[in-house]
Amino acid sequence: MAREELTRLTGNGNGECGKDDCPNVYRTVSGSFVIQGDVSNAFTAPEGEGLVEIPEETLREAFRALGW
Repeated sequence: MAREELTRLTGNGNGECGKDDCPNVYRTVSGSFVIQGDVSNAFTAPEGEGLVEIPEETLREAFRALGW
């Protein structure tokens, strides 16, 4: 899936983590979410899964974008 196929809910729009544009929350066409953020080592995720850590404010921004 290409980033262009996702609806961006947070961030300033350039998609470059090295330029203060992370973390981010995206919504897919099917209604699920894709999270871009710092990799977390809080625990070992099952094979095929990964963990990212994002601040509360990023989730709040995504919720506001969705009108929740």
